[in-house]
Amino acid sequence: MSVVLRLARAGAKKRPYYHVVAADSRCPRDGKFIESIGSYDPNQEPVAFKVNEERWTHWVKVGAKPSDTVAGLYRQVVRAAKAPSAAAAKA
Repeated sequence: MSVVLRLARAGAKKRPYYHVVAADSRCPRDGKFIESIGSYDPNQEPVAFKVNEERWTHWVKVGAKPSDTVAGLYRQVVRAAKAPSAAAAKA
């Protein structure tokens, strides 16, 4: 069983909302999952991407591979978290 960190769609028609889940790679997108570790709401401005850091590191440590989309969103959040502290350090 290979575990993937990916998005599971929820929400109304034309108003998507996503859960970041750890799921078996063979299960369908909105099907059975092992654990929900976060959320992603593209309807907010700026978009809201929240993930439980502790659970993220656990799943990556045991071999789960994030999907391209989830990995990109995670990288953006990590960069945004580091940017203000880097700017404050320069000032």
